[in-house]
Order: sequence, then C-alpha cells, then structure tokens
Amino acid sequence: MPVHMSESSQGSPGRGAGLGLALASALAFGGSGVAAKPLIEAGLDPLHVVWLRVAGAAVVMLPFAVRHRALPRRRPVLVVGFGLLAVAGVQACYFAALSRIPVGVALLIEYLAPALVLGWVRFVQRRPVTRAAALGVVLAVSGLACVVEIWSGLSFDALGLLCALGAACCQVGYFVLSDQGGDAGDAAPDPLGVIAYGLLVGAAVLTAVVRPWRLDWSVLAGAAHLEGTAVPAAALLAWLVLAATAVAYVTGVLSVRRLSPQVAGVVACLEAVVATVLAWVLLGEHLSAPQVAGGAVVLVGAFIAQSSTSARVPPEPVATGGSEPQLSARGSAT
Repeated sequence: MPVHMSESSQGSPGRGAGLGLALASALAFGGSGVAAKPLIEAGLDPLHVVWLRVAGAAVVMLPFAVRHRALPRRRPVLVVGFGLLAVAGVQACYFAALSRIPVGVALLIEYLAPALVLGWVRFVQRRPVTRAAALGVVLAVSGLACVVEIWSGLSFDALGLLCALGAACCQVGYFVLSDQGGDAGDAAPDPLGVIAYGLLVGAAVLTAVVRPWRLDWSVLAGAAHLEGTAVPAAALLAWLVLAATAVAYVTGVLSVRRLSPQVAGVVACLEAVVATVLAWVLLGEHLSAPQVAGGAVVLVGAFIAQSSTSARVPPEPVATGGSEPQLSARGSAT
C-alpha cells in the first residue's frame, strides 16, 4: 500500500514537537519489557500479560472510541490493520520473545524493521533504494549476528528469536499505518480514534486467542521482583497499561503524523537503548561486549537505512506535495 503522508508531516513547524513526541514514545515503550518480565516470572503467561496490557489500555481509550464511533465504518481496513499488526501482533510477538530471550536482544531484533521497510519499498512498491540504504541493511544484519552470537551456534532460544522477528514485521505495519491520512476527498482520521479502535480490535483478537478466563488473577494481588526487590504486581501492570501502552501509542502515532514513518522509525530505535539499559539496571540482564557492540551496529544500520530512504524517496506516491530537499531536511534532523 502506498503511504499517504498527512499534511502535518510535510511541514517543518511541527517537526520539533514531532521529535519530542517520538522521544516520549520511545521512552514509554522502552519501559514495557522491564515491567512485563517480572510479571511473567511471577507466574503469568506472556500472552495473558499482553491481554491485560491491551485490554486495560482499550478501557482507558474507550471515551475516544465513543467520540469517533463512525471511524470503523469510514476506515475499516485501517482500524482492523492497526489492531492486528500495530497492537496485537507487535505486543504478542514481543512478549513471547522476551519470555525466552533477554529484553535488550528482543528489542534489537525487533528494530530490524528498517531493513524490512526497505524490502517493502524495493519489492512491494517496486522503487529503487540507495546504496547507503543497502549499507544500512548490511550493517543491521551484521550487528544482529553479533547480538545473537551466531559463531557459538545460535546460543539464544530459536523460538524466541523467531518471535522477535515477527515483532519486527508487525512494527513495519505500525509505522506505515500510523501515517495513513485521508482518502481523496475525505478528512484524515483522528489518531486518537485510530488508537482507541485499534486497541479494541487487538483486545478482541487476543481474547479469542489467549483465553484470559484461565488467567491466574492471584498473581496480580501479590508481588513481583525487580533484581531482588519486591514490587506490587498491580503497580507494574498499571505502568504497562497507562504509560507503556496508552501514552506510548498516543505519542508514537502523533509523532509519525508530524514527521514520517522513516524519521519516526529512526527516533524509535532509541527504545532498544532505553530497554537495554533498564533491563541491565533493574533486571540484571548483562550483555557481553560483542553483544553490546553488535547492538550499536544494529542501531547505526537502522539509522542509515531509514534516513537515507527518507532523503531520497520520490515525492509521489509516498508523499503528496513538498520537494526532495524538504524530505532530506527531515531525515537529517534526527
């Protein structure tokens, strides 16, 4: 599908606000793993944690769904796609991955999404990509090989790695769908309405899949442990629902509307850094020197891939209006 950029994402006045929102989203999303993993280790199934997170955030955003109740009729594909990919798919795959591999590794693999974006541009939209973009992909894949320590025979759980790659695929859908504007002659959908209905769709899908009536509710009445420190499980869940889901999605989607999927994706790579540092401090997950170096290479490759794509992409059909130099300025601003 072509990406139709909203009018706000084409001008420079909102760029500073967009970058601030993207940073806030990266910080909020980055704190999800360190809150979820103690709940999983306390006895909750990973998918039950995902359901609690998404269903709770759907309740928080319910007033916006009521306010924009015509949205599912006007944009059913956008609403369903956002719910399946950007909500249910990303969260389920990521939480399943972090139950089997370290938080930092799961997120670093998820942020192979820039390489997948290039694959979408080259093979689905059939547009050429720059040499710099190809270099970014090579660096990202090489860094990933160091992160998983491929020379030792893939020391991490294979299913966990596949789940993290699944999260990367869904992450592409998150950035593309977040930037969807209005169809010809139609106003762009309100991002809060898209998020609210996306969460409702994601919660409905997860309810059918994970069967939350089997959830061990007693775990939430007890305590979980962060590096030996007891923390109320309910407090961790509240953080997941309010900050790491509701606030994270709102700031993230608004940032994509003000920037572009490419530029917002570059800033979002900081989520991996935030999550890795928090997991190191709060969960005691220490990565080896080659893994840290590999993670840095992944992020550098992601940055090159995303920024070079946004700098050289033609104005049609990816963006309507604006000139190539303007796109280059947005890409280099990050």
